[in-house]
Amino acid sequence: MTDRCRVAIIGGGPAGLIAAYHLADRSAVHLYEQGRNPGRKFLVAGDGGLNITNSKVGDALFAQYTPADRMRPILEAFGPEALRDWLSFMGIPTFVGTSGRVFPQRGIKPAEVLKAIIDAVRAKGVVIHTGHRFVGFDVGTRPLFAIGEERSSVDADAFLFALGGASWARTGSTGDWLTEFERIGVGIVPFQAGNCGVEVDLPADLRPHIGKPLKNIAVGCGDKVVRGELTITEHGLEGNAIYPLVPEVRAQLNSLGKAELHVDLKPDLTTDRINEKLRDASWKERTATLHLDRPSLALLKAFTAKERYLDGRHLAEDVKQVRVPVHALRPIDEAISTVGGIALDEVNDDLSLKRHPNIFVAGEMLDWDAPTGGFLLQGAFSTGRWAAEGILRRR
Repeated sequence: MTDRCRVAIIGGGPAGLIAAYHLADRSAVHLYEQGRNPGRKFLVAGDGGLNITNSKVGDALFAQYTPADRMRPILEAFGPEALRDWLSFMGIPTFVGTSGRVFPQRGIKPAEVLKAIIDAVRAKGVVIHTGHRFVGFDVGTRPLFAIGEERSSVDADAFLFALGGASWARTGSTGDWLTEFERIGVGIVPFQAGNCGVEVDLPADLRPHIGKPLKNIAVGCGDKVVRGELTITEHGLEGNAIYPLVPEVRAQLNSLGKAELHVDLKPDLTTDRINEKLRDASWKERTATLHLDRPSLALLKAFTAKERYLDGRHLAEDVKQVRVPVHALRPIDEAISTVGGIALDEVNDDLSLKRHPNIFVAGEMLDWDAPTGGFLLQGAFSTGRWAAEGILRRR
């Protein structure tokens, strides 16, 4: 590459923006975004509070990602503390909230965070082209864009794609690019819903509780158990105690055609302790003694055989393990994230394509996975910076 190489970045989400920022000191960077402004999905992710990263470090952090071995060096190079420092440098201080989640300081809106990032990128000389929708490659494997009714290709020494996955299509993240990469010989993995709800046949007695949360519970699938809360939905269950279990649910559905969740309604009490509490309680006082709210009691009754529930002798065991059959995951359109995309064995360690070494890929385009809680955005920022560093190392 020349002393000041030309880099084209396709996609204006977190991965593309941080890559542009990192590259701009030593490269001539042009960023191409299909929307009117970069970062639309970033703003949608901030609805209800922008959980931008997580305070976990070391193995506790790496364990949140699949595959952990590929993501580990990327996160070691630019992890949560580095991301918080970068945002602080731009005037966006952060704080650690509940469960280790990291947010912009109270009062700072997602739009202000995005504006600070875009302003910093532009201040470094990055040229941002909006209204450029990626539609494929020309015969020279240069990206083609639709600009209104016109088609145009761009040339550069290196291309970095950060087009996102296939969730939240209303933001432009449709995953349509997948077939275009397949056409140039890149191995792909079909998209599937990532962080999403699960479909459960809700008995009639549980339906009045649709929309209600069950808090301070633990949910397990296979060998994995997650503390948090879930919400009863029209189609089943969702929430931060469900999303991290989606890989296990998917594996069971793929291998068995069905899956099962185990809900512990009292994770802070052992079975023996529950039995002690129930020993002197009358039949009518049992649930009050355990402080089970109405949604929790409805879930317990819905998935416990009537005779067993009325018998009451196994209540402690049933409270600790409500078995909920799952028959499907919710569709991609409802998912917070997707898995699939470009297979990781198609990319080099620096996230360049093995078949096309001048093309780099970052963010949700790659087939990695992580739960909600700040890990998804952190992964996007980390892979974007890693790919940018890979470009710089080639100079």
